[in-house]
Amino acid sequence: MTEPTSTTAPRPPRRRVIQAAALTAGALALPLTTATGRAAADAADAPRFLHGVASGDPLPDGVLLWTRLTPTPDAAPGSGLGPDTAVRWQVATDRDFTALVATGTVTTTAATDHTVKADVRGLRPDTAYWYRFTTADGTTSPAGRTRTTPATDAPLARLRLGVASCANWEAGYFSAYRHLAARGDLDAFLFLGDYVYEYATGAYAARGTVVRPHAPAHEILTLADYRTRHGRYKTDPDLQALHAAVPTVAIWDDHEFANDAWSGGAENHTPGTEGDWAARVAAAKQAYFEWMPVRPSVAGTTYRRLRYGKLADLHLLDLRSFRSQQAAIGDGRVDSADRTLTGRAQLDWLKAGLAASDTTWRLVGNEVMISPVAFLSVPDHLLRPLAQLFGLPGEGLAVNVDQWDGYTHDRRELLAHLQDHRITNTVFLTGDIHSAWACDVPFEAATYPASGSAATEFVVTSVTSDNIDDILQVAPGTLSLVAAAAIQAANRHVKWTDLDSHGYGVLDLTADRAQMDYYVLSDRTRPDATSRWTRSYRTKNGTQRLERVYAPVS
Repeated sequence: MTEPTSTTAPRPPRRRVIQAAALTAGALALPLTTATGRAAADAADAPRFLHGVASGDPLPDGVLLWTRLTPTPDAAPGSGLGPDTAVRWQVATDRDFTALVATGTVTTTAATDHTVKADVRGLRPDTAYWYRFTTADGTTSPAGRTRTTPATDAPLARLRLGVASCANWEAGYFSAYRHLAARGDLDAFLFLGDYVYEYATGAYAARGTVVRPHAPAHEILTLADYRTRHGRYKTDPDLQALHAAVPTVAIWDDHEFANDAWSGGAENHTPGTEGDWAARVAAAKQAYFEWMPVRPSVAGTTYRRLRYGKLADLHLLDLRSFRSQQAAIGDGRVDSADRTLTGRAQLDWLKAGLAASDTTWRLVGNEVMISPVAFLSVPDHLLRPLAQLFGLPGEGLAVNVDQWDGYTHDRRELLAHLQDHRITNTVFLTGDIHSAWACDVPFEAATYPASGSAATEFVVTSVTSDNIDDILQVAPGTLSLVAAAAIQAANRHVKWTDLDSHGYGVLDLTADRAQMDYYVLSDRTRPDATSRWTRSYRTKNGTQRLERVYAPVS
């Protein structure tokens, strides 16, 4: 057992020391009602773990553990209040914590919003562990379950990931998380961006209706704002259940900052009234790394790489921190080599990692869609809501400039790299656009299928955020079916799209194939929403093409 030494000795707040002394000296002389009242007050002032527990970024020998302590009632997220408090973490091989394998102590302070992170090492590969947190007065967090990854050279028969994106608090409940947590068969939860939304309450709700209001109610701009918003999200019981059930692997997208963010600004940021963009980004990133079970990687970004034995590498991208500003539709600059989505260093890192990979599958956690999509054949009455959803002009369009379509030089370079180095079995896993897609990624869309497919892509829909039927305020599966048919007719590499549903995906990998099972929710606005399987697609080893499957993986 490891026992790291804490630099700050555990010390209860002065108020609780005084209360304890008074109760010890005078308890026998007090009437029962008074003693009970004081005990209740003392309990209310005791530290509490109100935001659940989580683990993330698993490695063969370790995992990152997370929680948040509320040391005193006034120490709410973003408040900047509350005393320094020692928190002990424990890792065990059993749920009763009788077989401890690692322990340690972290002192949490207002400087980190009383979040707690422990990067635990020295664990065994491919092993399930239980973990929890405690304070000096005996307050104990809920227990969480996590799992380390296999050794880098270990054979692995199967990998199963829950996959989700775009969870807008005010647009509904997180039933998707509840259903993923209840499965009991996931190795990890992969979140592809838009974990929180920056908008003010009412600015982006469920068909214009606020199901449950944001906190704070205004658009978030400052460090306190971002901390408060993250804190509100972490009170959701379904989110807490999923984080406690499996390790999380997460990347951010734009709404962790502001809509359509790029390296120098965002569509939803006005410097004249909302301050300096760099200061807003710094605040958003600080809150994100405080509140998420994610290790900061290169220069405080989320691009990094994980590995699951010899079965899969997982390359995780950051497509907001380094990108050029989005071009306008019809602007030839979308093809310019001077503009970038990834940034030079990240693109080189990705290319090198894909080329060096010796695993069966190369998974890419990808914020925005890489498959090209043309919309010119969509009828006008459907073009405008599509334009609103994808951030495009309503008078006609050919590409979504916020996706890889707006940065075609980066895409051509990456796909040429796959072709030149004969890199196969690359699967892009994508969120962002509140709709589900299954696509081949063609070398040249105009001549597909003759030109061949470089990779495949699975796009998962939103957990709660508005999609086409919500924007049109019509029943699902009505007008959107016309749009989906037109999209597929104009883009032969698009095998399927669902523009209406809310839900999640489950990716199942074996040496023979990668299969995505798509699940949809009955009603995002109900906390008891049910879930059902709707479609499945797979790519077989060595093919770089998708085919439909008529049942989910059992």
